[in-house]
Amino acid sequence: MAVSVSRDLSVSVTTDINSDKLTDGRQALRESIQKGDPKAFGVSQVMIGVMVMSYSIPLLSTEFTEVMSFGVPWWSGLSFIAAGVVAIVMEKHSSMKSLSVCMVVTLVAILVSLLALIFYFIDLHNNPEAPCNHPLAPATHYTQEYECSHQHYATVFSYGVKSSLLLFTIIQITISSTLSYILYKKRRSFGPYSSLNQDVPSTPILITAPDFN
Repeated sequence: MAVSVSRDLSVSVTTDINSDKLTDGRQALRESIQKGDPKAFGVSQVMIGVMVMSYSIPLLSTEFTEVMSFGVPWWSGLSFIAAGVVAIVMEKHSSMKSLSVCMVVTLVAILVSLLALIFYFIDLHNNPEAPCNHPLAPATHYTQEYECSHQHYATVFSYGVKSSLLLFTIIQITISSTLSYILYKKRRSFGPYSSLNQDVPSTPILITAPDFN
Protein backbone atom coordinates (compact mmCIF):
# COMPACT_ATOMS: atom_id res chain seq x y z
CA MET A 1 0.00 0.00 0.00
CA ALA A 2 1.39 3.39 -1.04
CA VAL A 3 0.10 6.83 -0.04
CA SER A 4 0.81 9.97 -2.06
CA VAL A 5 -0.37 13.58 -1.57
CA SER A 6 -0.77 15.88 -4.57
CA ARG A 7 -0.57 19.70 -4.65
CA ASP A 8 -4.33 20.06 -4.42
CA LEU A 9 -4.21 18.15 -1.12
CA SER A 10 -5.78 15.05 -2.62
CA VAL A 11 -4.50 11.81 -1.10
CA SER A 12 -3.96 8.83 -3.38
CA VAL A 13 -3.84 5.44 -1.69
CA THR A 14 -2.51 2.63 -3.88
CA THR A 15 -3.42 -0.89 -2.82
CA ASP A 16 -1.05 -3.66 -3.88
CA ILE A 17 -3.34 -6.59 -4.70
CA ASN A 18 -0.37 -8.89 -5.20
CA SER A 19 1.01 -8.19 -1.74
CA ASP A 20 -2.37 -8.59 -0.07
CA LYS A 21 -3.05 -11.93 -1.75
CA LEU A 22 0.41 -13.19 -0.93
CA THR A 23 0.04 -12.21 2.72
CA ASP A 24 -3.36 -13.86 2.96
CA GLY A 25 -2.03 -16.97 1.22
CA ARG A 26 0.92 -17.32 3.57
CA GLN A 27 -1.31 -16.88 6.60
CA ALA A 28 -3.77 -19.47 5.30
CA LEU A 29 -0.91 -21.85 4.49
CA ARG A 30 0.58 -21.45 7.96
CA GLU A 31 -2.76 -22.12 9.63
CA SER A 32 -3.43 -25.11 7.39
CA ILE A 33 -0.01 -26.66 8.09
CA GLN A 34 -0.43 -26.17 11.82
CA LYS A 35 -3.80 -27.93 11.65
CA GLY A 36 -2.05 -30.88 10.04
CA ASP A 37 0.34 -30.89 13.02
CA PRO A 38 3.57 -31.81 11.18
CA LYS A 39 5.48 -31.32 14.43
CA ALA A 40 3.83 -34.43 15.89
CA PHE A 41 4.79 -36.41 12.79
CA GLY A 42 8.32 -35.03 12.97
CA VAL A 43 8.79 -35.89 16.63
CA SER A 44 7.50 -39.41 15.94
CA GLN A 45 9.99 -39.88 13.11
CA VAL A 46 12.88 -38.63 15.24
CA MET A 47 11.92 -40.99 18.07
CA ILE A 48 11.69 -43.96 15.69
CA GLY A 49 15.08 -43.09 14.19
CA VAL A 50 16.68 -42.91 17.63
CA MET A 51 15.03 -46.19 18.68
CA VAL A 52 16.21 -47.96 15.52
CA MET A 53 19.82 -46.90 16.10
CA SER A 54 19.78 -47.61 19.84
CA TYR A 55 18.16 -51.02 19.44
CA SER A 56 20.85 -51.94 16.91
CA ILE A 57 23.76 -51.40 19.29
CA PRO A 58 23.48 -54.90 20.91
CA LEU A 59 23.71 -56.44 17.43
CA LEU A 60 27.33 -55.27 17.29
CA SER A 61 28.21 -58.07 19.74
CA THR A 62 26.46 -60.77 17.68
CA GLU A 63 27.33 -62.39 14.39
CA PHE A 64 27.32 -59.87 11.57
CA THR A 65 24.65 -60.70 9.01
CA GLU A 66 23.24 -58.75 6.07
CA VAL A 67 21.61 -56.08 8.20
CA MET A 68 24.74 -55.18 10.17
CA SER A 69 27.18 -55.74 7.31
CA PHE A 70 25.43 -53.08 5.22
CA GLY A 71 24.76 -50.80 8.21
CA VAL A 72 21.02 -50.77 7.57
CA PRO A 73 19.97 -49.48 11.03
CA TRP A 74 22.42 -46.57 10.85
CA TRP A 75 21.54 -45.03 7.49
CA SER A 76 17.83 -45.80 7.86
CA GLY A 77 17.75 -44.32 11.37
CA LEU A 78 19.55 -41.18 10.22
CA SER A 79 17.08 -40.73 7.36
CA PHE A 80 14.18 -41.00 9.81
CA ILE A 81 15.74 -38.38 12.08
CA ALA A 82 16.46 -36.04 9.16
CA ALA A 83 12.87 -36.31 7.89
CA GLY A 84 11.54 -35.61 11.38
CA VAL A 85 13.75 -32.56 11.92
CA VAL A 86 12.67 -31.08 8.57
CA ALA A 87 9.00 -31.60 9.49
CA ILE A 88 9.51 -29.85 12.84
CA VAL A 89 11.30 -26.92 11.23
CA MET A 90 8.60 -26.62 8.56
CA GLU A 91 5.92 -25.91 11.16
CA LYS A 92 7.90 -22.93 12.45
CA HIS A 93 8.75 -21.61 8.97
CA SER A 94 5.62 -22.33 6.95
CA SER A 95 6.10 -21.54 3.27
CA MET A 96 5.72 -23.25 -0.08
CA LYS A 97 9.48 -23.74 -0.26
CA SER A 98 9.74 -25.41 3.14
CA LEU A 99 6.68 -27.51 2.35
CA SER A 100 8.28 -28.74 -0.88
CA VAL A 101 11.57 -29.53 0.87
CA CYS A 102 9.75 -31.43 3.61
CA MET A 103 7.78 -33.42 1.05
CA VAL A 104 10.92 -34.39 -0.86
CA VAL A 105 12.80 -35.43 2.30
CA THR A 106 9.77 -37.43 3.47
CA LEU A 107 9.56 -39.26 0.14
CA VAL A 108 13.27 -40.06 0.35
CA ALA A 109 12.71 -41.45 3.86
CA ILE A 110 9.95 -43.68 2.48
CA LEU A 111 12.26 -45.04 -0.22
CA VAL A 112 14.99 -45.66 2.35
CA SER A 113 12.49 -47.45 4.59
CA LEU A 114 11.39 -49.71 1.75
CA LEU A 115 15.01 -50.55 1.00
CA ALA A 116 15.62 -51.31 4.68
CA LEU A 117 12.57 -53.59 4.71
CA ILE A 118 14.10 -55.65 1.91
CA PHE A 119 17.30 -56.10 3.91
CA TYR A 120 15.38 -57.09 7.05
CA PHE A 121 13.28 -59.68 5.23
CA ILE A 122 16.34 -61.18 3.53
CA ASP A 123 18.28 -61.26 6.80
CA LEU A 124 15.45 -62.89 8.77
CA HIS A 125 14.96 -65.46 6.03
CA ASN A 126 18.66 -66.36 5.74
CA ASN A 127 19.37 -66.35 9.48
CA PRO A 128 16.60 -68.15 11.36
CA GLU A 129 16.75 -69.15 15.01
CA ALA A 130 19.16 -72.03 15.64
CA PRO A 131 17.56 -75.11 17.20
CA CYS A 132 18.66 -75.85 20.72
CA ASN A 133 19.24 -79.57 20.11
CA HIS A 134 21.96 -79.02 17.51
CA PRO A 135 25.49 -79.27 18.97
CA LEU A 136 28.16 -77.22 17.25
CA ALA A 137 31.06 -79.58 17.80
CA PRO A 138 31.65 -83.06 19.33
CA ALA A 139 32.56 -82.76 22.97
CA THR A 140 31.33 -83.80 26.38
CA HIS A 141 27.65 -83.71 27.16
CA TYR A 142 28.07 -80.61 29.33
CA THR A 143 30.02 -78.74 26.62
CA GLN A 144 27.50 -79.66 23.93
CA GLU A 145 24.60 -78.41 26.02
CA TYR A 146 26.41 -75.18 26.84
CA GLU A 147 27.46 -74.48 23.24
CA CYS A 148 24.01 -75.31 21.90
CA SER A 149 22.28 -73.06 24.42
CA HIS A 150 24.65 -70.19 23.67
CA GLN A 151 24.06 -70.41 19.92
CA HIS A 152 20.33 -70.82 20.36
CA TYR A 153 19.87 -67.83 22.65
CA ALA A 154 22.18 -65.68 20.54
CA THR A 155 20.14 -66.32 17.40
CA VAL A 156 16.86 -65.86 19.29
CA PHE A 157 18.07 -62.51 20.60
CA SER A 158 19.31 -61.38 17.18
CA TYR A 159 16.12 -62.51 15.47
CA GLY A 160 13.99 -60.68 18.02
CA VAL A 161 15.91 -57.41 17.69
CA LYS A 162 15.74 -57.50 13.90
CA SER A 163 12.02 -58.22 14.06
CA SER A 164 11.62 -55.14 16.26
CA LEU A 165 13.60 -53.06 13.77
CA LEU A 166 11.37 -54.39 11.01
CA LEU A 167 8.29 -53.29 12.97
CA PHE A 168 9.76 -49.82 13.59
CA THR A 169 10.48 -49.46 9.88
CA ILE A 170 6.90 -50.36 8.97
CA ILE A 171 5.64 -47.75 11.45
CA GLN A 172 8.02 -45.21 9.90
CA ILE A 173 6.65 -45.95 6.42
CA THR A 174 3.11 -45.43 7.71
CA ILE A 175 3.97 -42.10 9.34
CA SER A 176 5.95 -40.82 6.36
CA SER A 177 3.26 -41.88 3.89
CA THR A 178 0.58 -40.10 5.91
CA LEU A 179 2.67 -36.95 6.20
CA SER A 180 3.57 -36.91 2.51
CA TYR A 181 -0.11 -37.26 1.59
CA ILE A 182 -1.02 -34.33 3.86
CA LEU A 183 1.77 -32.21 2.38
CA TYR A 184 0.72 -33.10 -1.14
CA LYS A 185 -2.84 -31.93 -0.42
CA LYS A 186 -1.55 -28.67 1.08
CA ARG A 187 0.67 -28.08 -1.92
CA ARG A 188 -2.20 -28.57 -4.33
CA SER A 189 -4.50 -26.33 -2.30
CA PHE A 190 -2.04 -23.45 -1.98
CA GLY A 191 -0.12 -23.97 -5.22
CA PRO A 192 -1.58 -20.83 -6.89
CA TYR A 193 0.03 -18.63 -4.24
CA SER A 194 3.47 -19.67 -5.47
CA SER A 195 2.88 -17.70 -8.69
CA LEU A 196 2.00 -14.44 -6.95
CA ASN A 197 5.44 -13.05 -7.69
CA GLN A 198 4.12 -11.95 -11.07
CA ASP A 199 3.27 -8.29 -11.46
CA VAL A 200 -0.32 -7.47 -10.67
CA PRO A 201 -1.58 -3.96 -11.35
CA SER A 202 -2.15 -1.90 -8.26
CA THR A 203 -5.53 -0.35 -7.59
CA PRO A 204 -5.34 3.37 -6.85
CA ILE A 205 -7.89 4.91 -4.49
CA LEU A 206 -8.25 8.65 -4.72
CA ILE A 207 -9.23 10.53 -1.59
CA THR A 208 -9.88 14.25 -2.01
CA ALA A 209 -9.39 16.56 0.93
CA PRO A 210 -12.49 18.53 1.95
CA ASP A 211 -12.79 22.14 0.86
CA PHE A 212 -12.98 24.31 3.99
CA ASN A 213 -13.39 27.60 2.06
